Amino acid sequence: MAKSKRRQSNRLNALVFVESLLIAYVCYIANFLLTNLQVTAKPSSDTLVVNILIITVTALICGLSVGLYESKLRETFRGIVRRLFVSLGLTCLLVFIISGFLFTDSAMPAIYIPLCIALNLISLVLFRYFIDRIGIVGMGKTRILVLGAGTRASIIETRMRRDVDRIAFELVGFVPIAGDDRENGIKNERIIHAKIDDSFRQFLIDNDIEELVIACDQRRGTLPVSILFDCRLKGIEVTDLLDFMEREIGQIVVELMYPSWVIYSKGFHSQHSIRESLDNVLNISLSMIILFFTWPIMLVTSLIIYLDDGRRTGASVFYKQERVGKDGKLFNILKFRSMRPDAEKDGAKWASKDDNRVTSIGNFIRKYRIDELPQLFNVLKGEMSFVGPRPERPQFVQQLVKEVPYYNQRHNVKPGLAGWAQLNYPYGASVKDSLEKLKFDLFYVKHQSLLLDILILIRTVEIVLFGKGR
Repeated sequence: MAKSKRRQSNRLNALVFVESLLIAYVCYIANFLLTNLQVTAKPSSDTLVVNILIITVTALICGLSVGLYESKLRETFRGIVRRLFVSLGLTCLLVFIISGFLFTDSAMPAIYIPLCIALNLISLVLFRYFIDRIGIVGMGKTRILVLGAGTRASIIETRMRRDVDRIAFELVGFVPIAGDDRENGIKNERIIHAKIDDSFRQFLIDNDIEELVIACDQRRGTLPVSILFDCRLKGIEVTDLLDFMEREIGQIVVELMYPSWVIYSKGFHSQHSIRESLDNVLNISLSMIILFFTWPIMLVTSLIIYLDDGRRTGASVFYKQERVGKDGKLFNILKFRSMRPDAEKDGAKWASKDDNRVTSIGNFIRKYRIDELPQLFNVLKGEMSFVGPRPERPQFVQQLVKEVPYYNQRHNVKPGLAGWAQLNYPYGASVKDSLEKLKFDLFYVKHQSLLLDILILIRTVEIVLFGKGR
């Protein structure tokens, strides 16, 4: 698993490195064109270097913020182009601001930045098309063989059907193991009837297998332990199905979890006092900064909600609702009201995607997460964090704990404004959706770190810009 992670990381690092060189070179070409066509005067070397550096770094950060360098990105080429448009549009805006306020002495002619952005857009679209067509991102794919062809193994077939889902590996096939439920197992994948004996080692060598994924339905008395031990010593990765799915799709498959995996797997570390104190300082500081910039938006939103139906009904522009926080403690979450005042006259209900209880302004503020801005005050009070699983209502938690295994484990950390689940599963309005989101929430609980929090916050920009989630 570690080797595959390194390979995946190396591919992304190579992509970032090559694109940074491309962006910098295109910026140099833009200056070359302007000066040689005598549109602008030739700048000093220091000025040119500073501006190229600013544009390159800003473009990479904006690319990261819209998911262009996300290893789990599952997107069509058209979607990639759309993200490039947004990324470079943000880059243009930020570079103008940075150059105008921080690097006034090194400012380039006004036409330089738009030309750089336009040329980079063309170059990056062509580059992404090129690597997409020849599959350069998938170079050096890990050749994987799955031991098992029953119910457990079928999750690979159902969850990873598309080529883009398998961009990091080449699936050689599935080897049936005694005890597999073949009736509910693999249907359309390649089945390899290889004997699990001494000849199996030679089979792995002949087919250049680099990783074995253990996905059989029955392990006791069916797994060739001595052969797997020998394979591991010879450098072939041996990976549990849960670890494989966690690595490739960024979620923990709750249906397949078993206690010993939780006990022996890495992660699920409790927060120590220093980390908790640092998180509190960062949450409070970030809340104050965002409040400073967003209070005009909050003021205008309050006014619009009041004029929309608040003045007529007398209902508050804010909405308080009891939610379950860390360790199961209850707190009142604060939001801008996006539904009619009588939305729950018949009791608590799941929100749906096209909920007719939502007001006209409510649809807009929910789409762009404006309704959640008042939760900054929950963060200031220490009830929430910026990053963490979204808090759920007590009525639904009682139901979900009974129906969804391990659901309570998401309460081991503070709930958050943004979360790993919101990036990967934008909408949830049922028990089934809650199960899917829990898979991502548990991934976050297991791997939570400051670096992951920063990544989630940056990627949340994508959610806001594209109006995903709720």
